[in-house]
Amino acid sequence: MSSPGMREASSPLQLCRVMLPDDANIMGTVHGGIILKMIEEAGSIVGTRHCNTQNGDRCLAALVRVEKTEFLSPVFIGEVVHVSAVITYTSKHSLEVQVKVIAENILTGAKKLANKAALWYVPCSLQNVDKITEVPPIKYASAEQEEEGRKRYEAQKGERLETKARVEEAIPPPPNPEDAPKERYTVGFSQSSLIHLVGPSDCTLDDFVYGGVTMKLMDEVAGIVAARHCNTNIVTASVDAINFHRKINKGCVVTVTGRLTFVSNRSMEIEVLVDADPLVEKEKRKYRAVSAFFTFISLDKENKPLNVPPLKIEGEEEQRRFEEGKARYLQSKAKRLAEKERQQ
Repeated sequence: MSSPGMREASSPLQLCRVMLPDDANIMGTVHGGIILKMIEEAGSIVGTRHCNTQNGDRCLAALVRVEKTEFLSPVFIGEVVHVSAVITYTSKHSLEVQVKVIAENILTGAKKLANKAALWYVPCSLQNVDKITEVPPIKYASAEQEEEGRKRYEAQKGERLETKARVEEAIPPPPNPEDAPKERYTVGFSQSSLIHLVGPSDCTLDDFVYGGVTMKLMDEVAGIVAARHCNTNIVTASVDAINFHRKINKGCVVTVTGRLTFVSNRSMEIEVLVDADPLVEKEKRKYRAVSAFFTFISLDKENKPLNVPPLKIEGEEEQRRFEEGKARYLQSKAKRLAEKERQQ
């Protein structure tokens, strides 16, 4: 239960804006990366506000992890997206922000839940970006609520460390167009990369990239991979936990690479890795900054799910990643069914 010195969490934050053609694909469906960017903006604001309610260094809340996020309903051009964010747990050096996204049709007044997400932030001092400041504790409605938050904190902390160790492997470059063409439906055929120079508009006050900017780039690459594989309209269905292993500084060149790891009858899992290469500071080497798994589905002209072409596996390494992806798919499917049964 709450103890002296604890304070109420910062008031829930609400952001809203209308979705424009620039936010959507050619079918009028808003890109998942746009929604992820708005989610992170709301989380960053409410987290930074809370961490600056105490005396000491001024700080900015830096994103370190996004838990598995389901895209529950598609959002279309012309709809107004309402994003609400509230702090639900604090540890000594981190805080959890839960975000909800509602899409509103302003012509009919109809509203739908489009997305829910949980994000973890750490406060970085503006005086020394390598210093993590303490987070003001919040009050909880009950001891049970605090305990549930602590369990989520311990779980994500362990998963972040495990993932960081696993994703340090180098990813092969995408095929050169001048090389012999890859066979269709293979991993190499659809593997894609984007290269982006980090500029001032991508960054926070302390010259590090906003997490939402990175997530938008990751969604774009994953979408390209999915579209190349099935050659249809595709949309983001979910994002597995996104782990931010290291900060990306202004002036870095980031390479965002996506590759298929697993395909079911109706979905595609795409691993997306972000590598950062300091352009000016030559003494610093290229490093792995972010990693995640995106799930996409294929849709027809009426936005109904289509079957996805099977993935042709080449080699033991691709087979290993396929089996790991299958295990994640079955685990996620079991969780959805269990949640559905609880709601009935």
